Amino acid sequence: MLLFFCSSFLYAQIGGNNVYEFLEFSPSARITGLAGNLICVSDDDVTLAFDNPSTLNPSMHNQIAFNHNIHLGGINHGYLAYGYQPKKWATTFHAGMQYISYGEFTAADEFMNIQGTFEAAEYALTVGAAKPVYEKLTMGANIKLISSQLESYNSLGISADVGAFYQDTAKLFSATLVLKNMGFQLTTYTPDMREKLPFDVQVGISKRLRYLPFRFGIIAHNLQNGDIRYDDPNMQETTLLLGDAEPTDNVLLDKVDNLFRHLIFNGEFLFGKRENFRLRFGYSHLQKQELSVNNLRSLAGFAFGVGLKIKRFRVEFGHGFYHLAGGTNHFTISTNINEFRR
Repeated sequence: MLLFFCSSFLYAQIGGNNVYEFLEFSPSARITGLAGNLICVSDDDVTLAFDNPSTLNPSMHNQIAFNHNIHLGGINHGYLAYGYQPKKWATTFHAGMQYISYGEFTAADEFMNIQGTFEAAEYALTVGAAKPVYEKLTMGANIKLISSQLESYNSLGISADVGAFYQDTAKLFSATLVLKNMGFQLTTYTPDMREKLPFDVQVGISKRLRYLPFRFGIIAHNLQNGDIRYDDPNMQETTLLLGDAEPTDNVLLDKVDNLFRHLIFNGEFLFGKRENFRLRFGYSHLQKQELSVNNLRSLAGFAFGVGLKIKRFRVEFGHGFYHLAGGTNHFTISTNINEFRR
């Protein structure tokens, strides 16, 4: 907790400081609807393992998911995932392919002479595994091979995620620790210019209510950095959630603001005996503060989603409010191959 109140350094906005930032994108509509993070839940959703490999479990066996995210500015992003557990092994595996296409751009020289067009895209092939250490604790790891092509510039990279997931089914409680995107560039865009990956230390807790079909979660991210606020000379006031503005010379308020920027809050209603209908919502204070427009209220930082199982398929939709200019729409279709063998 002391890290949250460390004010020795002021960092710039954390987005855009690293290479392969697309690794931070939400892999599924469900996660988008929960404000972009769901590391503290383990069920049959195989996409959860992309961010936290220790959530892998036997219920993900033969689970397959197709995800596509219609992002801002004509950007298209998606993730394909599959889970598998060998019969004689107490280990669950998964594999996935993440892709992002930034669209087509106009190529021009320094004199604004049009020279054609070019495209930009990035990919990440992910494989991972998890194994129970004992009844309530599971450990897992991912390896990601990353490819990036931006016009004539190319780069290859490799990263790893490791996680530990604790679950007490009797108390309907779970907790987790994840170290994400530990890695480096194998080849760089330009010689002698190596860039850092978006390393992130996260912890999370989740609690399902015993007499209400509702589960809430609290996730703390970017714990490797104490102060993730940035020194903006144009920012004259700081707001918390939907509250009134306060002067920035309020040191206590600034520290509280920094604390909440580390946190994501989300909740999910699970209706039906088989949880076939789900409603979800989430809030990220970091996104709220960095993407809001001064003196204009917006839903930046908020997200919502819905999921419905229709026969053998689960269909999900998630919407993330990013800015007054618009948000993202995320779609997922998933199923279990075993259901077609019955």
